[in-house]
Amino acid sequence: MSHAHHHGHAPGTLTQRAALASVGTALFLLLLKGYAALATGSVAMLGSLADTSLDLFASLVTLYGVRLAAIPADQDHRFGHGKAEALAALFQVAIIAVSAAGIGWRAVDRLMHGEATAQAEYGIGVSVIAIFVTFALLFYQRRVIARTGSVAIEADHVHYQTDLLLNLSVIAALVLDQYLGFTGADPLFGMGIALWLALGAWRASSRAIDQLMDREWPEEKRRRFLAVAARHPELRGIHDLRTRTSGSRDFVQFHVWVDPTMTVAEAHRVMDEVEHKLAREFPACEILIHLDPEGHVDQPGNALVETDETPKAGTAAP
Repeated sequence: MSHAHHHGHAPGTLTQRAALASVGTALFLLLLKGYAALATGSVAMLGSLADTSLDLFASLVTLYGVRLAAIPADQDHRFGHGKAEALAALFQVAIIAVSAAGIGWRAVDRLMHGEATAQAEYGIGVSVIAIFVTFALLFYQRRVIARTGSVAIEADHVHYQTDLLLNLSVIAALVLDQYLGFTGADPLFGMGIALWLALGAWRASSRAIDQLMDREWPEEKRRRFLAVAARHPELRGIHDLRTRTSGSRDFVQFHVWVDPTMTVAEAHRVMDEVEHKLAREFPACEILIHLDPEGHVDQPGNALVETDETPKAGTAAP
C-alpha cells in the first residue's frame, strides 16, 4: 500500500524575476563596457566585455530554463520540468569555460605583442558603475536562492560573482598599467581572470550534475526529515528512505512500519498527519509513503540497497 501527497508552491515566480533581472543587468553592462573597451583598448576590459556578452546569452538561456522548470507536471512529464534548471546551469558552465579560453588567448597575445592601453579613466569609471550594478543583482539573487534553492539562479550567481572580481581586476590592471608604469599588468590580470572563470565553471557544474544524477540529499537534511517523520506516535519505524531534488522541488519516498491490525482508514489518517508535519518543515516536497506491517522486510531483489531505520516511536530519532 502506498500513499502519495503533493505539496505545491508558487511555480517559479521568484526564479523568473531573478532571471529577468540578470538579463536586464547584462544588457546595461554590455553597452557600457563596449564603449569602454573601444576607448581604452584594454585586454582586461575586453575580457570583461566578452564575459558580459556571454552573460547576456547565458541569462537568456537561464530565463528560458526557469520558465520551463516552472511548468507544472503534465502527461509526458509526471515529475515536472525541474531538471530544465540543471540543464540551463550546465549550459552556463560551458559559456563560462568558453569565455575563460577566449580571455586567456587574448591576454597571451597581448603579452607577446605588447600593445598599450589608453584612456584608463573611462575603463575605471565604467568598472565602478558595473561593480555597483552587479552588487545589487547579487544581493537580489542571494535572496531568491535562499528561498527557492534554484541551481540555475545559483549558477548565474556564481557567474556574476566572477564579474565583480572581473571589474575590480580591470581597475587594478588599468591603474598599474597607465599610472604606475607596469606595462605587463593588463594581460597578466587578463590571464588571472581567465583562470578564475575556469575554476568557477568547475565549481558551478557540481550541483547541476548532482540534480541530473538524482543525488541523495545531504546527510543533515535526510536526518532532519527522518526526525520530523518519526515524531508520530503510531509509526513503528521508518526505512528505505530515498530522496532527490529537481529544480526547486524535492521528491521523497520511504517505507513505514505500522500496527498490522490497523485498518486502511486508520493508516490513511496516520499518513495524512505525518505528511502535514513534513509539509511544514519541507515545503515544495512531493512525498510517497509505502506502508508495511511492523517487522515486514522486503524480499531479496526487491529491497533497496540502502536502509534507513528509525527507532520505534517514543525514542530519539537518528
